[in-house]
Formats: sequence, C-alpha cells, structure tokens
Amino acid sequence: MSNFWQIKSLEQMTPEEWDAVCDGCARCCLIKLEDEDTGEIHYTDVVCDLLELDKCQCTDYPNRHTRVPDCIKLTPQSLAKIDWLPPTCGYRLMAEGKDLYWWHPLVSGDKMSVHYAGIGIRGRCIPEADVAEDDLVERMVKWPLSEAAFGPDDVDESDDT
Repeated sequence: MSNFWQIKSLEQMTPEEWDAVCDGCARCCLIKLEDEDTGEIHYTDVVCDLLELDKCQCTDYPNRHTRVPDCIKLTPQSLAKIDWLPPTCGYRLMAEGKDLYWWHPLVSGDKMSVHYAGIGIRGRCIPEADVAEDDLVERMVKWPLSEAAFGPDDVDESDDT
C-alpha cells in the first residue's frame, strides 16, 4: 500500500483507507464529561463497556452506534464539529494538515507501536460498568490530552500483548 495518507485528503479516502487512519489508541473511547458552565471537555480513565481493554478494539463495532447512542461516527464532515479528539488522533492530525506520528501504524508498519509508545489506553483504564456514574468526576485525567510518547529508542518491543 502506498502512503495514501500523504497524498489523499480524508474526503478522498476509501472506507478501508479511512479505517486505517485510526491508530488504535482508543482514547476516543474514554468517557468524557462536559462542564455545563464552560463547555470544557474532561477525559476520564473510564472506557465504554464495548471496548475490549487488552486489544483496544470495540467488541461490537458494526452495532456500536445502536448500542451506545453517544458513540460518535467520525466522518470528514463530523470532524469539523468535534473538538474533543485527542491531539494525537490521526484523523485530527490529518484534518489539521499535520503529519502522523512515528508510532502511528501506517508510519511504523506495526499496529502495536501505538502501545509501545505509550499512547494507547491499555493498562490505564477501567470499564464503565465498574464505576458509578456519580463517581466519574473522580476519575478525570489529563494524560489523554498529552502528545508525549516514548522515542523509538525507548520502545520495548518484547511486550507484544
């Protein structure tokens, strides 16, 4: 596959190419809280119950919008209205005219590089079913807004889980 993400706009991509822009970090699957007074979005370390934590994949991707009405369908058109995507998100980066990070699977050629780099949510979160709704505010975190990653020389490739 050529570097389609460098020559095509999001609107020009095939469905397969569009899906490949997702780096698999699952930060977008974190439950977010909106401050009613300011509109500010706060991430929590709680994930949607449909997310398989070890694989960072939705367990019912085709039906996620039916089962989780708050699940947002990303499209080139909806990206302009969504301001809560993490700064590392491939869709957000491309929409802003920026390059993908070195750890993005399209760049690295390794779907695990997002986790090796410490960008993925694996090992940092708990399922929504394990937290009372009233306790979500106590689970707010700032790390999903970080662009920090380990450098390529800091990656421990022995962990393939």
